[in-house]
Amino acid sequence: MSGKHYKGPEVSCCIKYFIFGFNVIFWLKAEHTCSLALFLSQGVLSNISSITDLGGFDPVWLFLVVGGVMFILGFAGCIGALRENTFLLKFFSVFLGIIFFLELTAGVLAFVFKDWIKDQLYFFINNNIRAYRDDIDLQNLIDFTQEYWQCCGAFGADDWNLNIYFNCTDSNASRERCGVPFSCCTKDPAEDVINTQCGYDARQKPEVDQQIVIYTKGCVPQFEKWLQDNLTIVAGIFIGIALLQIFGICLAQNLVSDIEAVRASW
Repeated sequence: MSGKHYKGPEVSCCIKYFIFGFNVIFWLKAEHTCSLALFLSQGVLSNISSITDLGGFDPVWLFLVVGGVMFILGFAGCIGALRENTFLLKFFSVFLGIIFFLELTAGVLAFVFKDWIKDQLYFFINNNIRAYRDDIDLQNLIDFTQEYWQCCGAFGADDWNLNIYFNCTDSNASRERCGVPFSCCTKDPAEDVINTQCGYDARQKPEVDQQIVIYTKGCVPQFEKWLQDNLTIVAGIFIGIALLQIFGICLAQNLVSDIEAVRASW
């Protein structure tokens, strides 16, 4: 043993700084989430509670809570790794494990109660249709949805009878009577300017002619079709997020073991 020194266990600097970098992501996400909450606090989607059955629900609080959780998680991971604080590292790994469990539970519940979710989506879209002219943000939301999914209404164009401006009753004096919003119209690639009157009187035409002018499929079936067509991508994203969380938990636990081993050798 002459001329040689015993080298005890050491804390892996690679794992330590990898965890630090891993948690910088949480801080960045927390910043973006809080910025979105600040944006929503200016009145964007302020009438969201009127089109859901969650009375008094304010999306600002949801984003603030998510942003706060991400900030706390990132703080615990970063400081715990740099200061070799086992309490913060254990807090980080347990908290990340709880989030993973909640995500897994939410995924299982979403599969089990998929019919309920479908009903809630139908409820949301139809209530949005009723309030279409009441809030410009909700109006833009449903216009974006119908254009993106190439759909009209929750289950069909006739859902627009729920709106006082578009319904087909004889007492409706609106010029938009028996029509649909422009976002329901099929798009002509040659047109550079959006024709906001393209949906006028669209539902007074025979169904065959309607299919030429507007989208006749509802947004709920179109969303289901999109999920089926992109099931591999959606599943891949969720699996990737889950693996990243498990990887973070394993790194934190590994670092805790290294730190405790070094302290035990003192």
